Amino acid sequence: MYQPPHFREDDLATQHALIRAHPLALLITAGASGLTANPVPCHLDAGASDKGTLRLHLARANPQWSEIRDGAPVLAVFQGANSYVTPSWYQTKQETGKVVPTWNYAIVQVRGTARVIEDADWLLAQVEAITRQHESDRPEPWAVSDAPRDFVRAQLKGIVGIEIEITDIDGKWKVSQNRSAGDREGVAAGLDELKAGDGMAELVRRYGAMRIS
Repeated sequence: MYQPPHFREDDLATQHALIRAHPLALLITAGASGLTANPVPCHLDAGASDKGTLRLHLARANPQWSEIRDGAPVLAVFQGANSYVTPSWYQTKQETGKVVPTWNYAIVQVRGTARVIEDADWLLAQVEAITRQHESDRPEPWAVSDAPRDFVRAQLKGIVGIEIEITDIDGKWKVSQNRSAGDREGVAAGLDELKAGDGMAELVRRYGAMRIS
C-alpha cells in the first residue's frame, strides 16, 4: 500500500479498533486460477499473537479456502470511514483556486499465513465469538445456543474455518492532514453539513489537532 509518512497510522490499538468497528474484510488470495477476493466478517483476538489473530469462516462450497490449505499467504483489507472531498470546502479555493478533489479514508491491511480448520468445536467457538461481538449491544442478544443443537451442528458442516496470525499490519488514515488548518475545518464542516463520511469529520478534526500538537 502506498504510504506517505503523514498518512501512516502505526498504533496497533488504533488499527485493531478499526478492524473491530469494520469487521467485514476483503480476503484476497492467489491460487492456480489467479487472484480471488471475497468479503468475509472476521473476529479479532488481539491477545492470541503479537499483532493479533483473525478468525473467520468460509462456506465449504467456496473454493477460496482450498487455495490456502497449504498455508498460502493472504491479505485482508478492512475499509473504515471514507468520503469524497470537494474542493469547494477548502479555504484555499477562495484564496487561490489551486485545489482539486480528493478522497479521504481510513483503512487497515493485514497480511499473514492462514491455516484451514475443520474441527467442529473450533468452528462453533468462532461462530459464537463473532455472534457475541455483534449481538452484545442489542437489548435481547441472540445467541447461537438459541438455535437447536442439531441444527447448529448441521450448519457447521457447511463451513470451513480460517485462522490468520497477523505478521504485518498497515494502517493508513488519509484524513486531510496535508491541508492547512482552514482547509481541514472546511472539510469537517462540509461533512457535518452533509452528515456524510461515517465519522470522517471527527477524524479530520482529531488528526488535524494531533498534527498541530
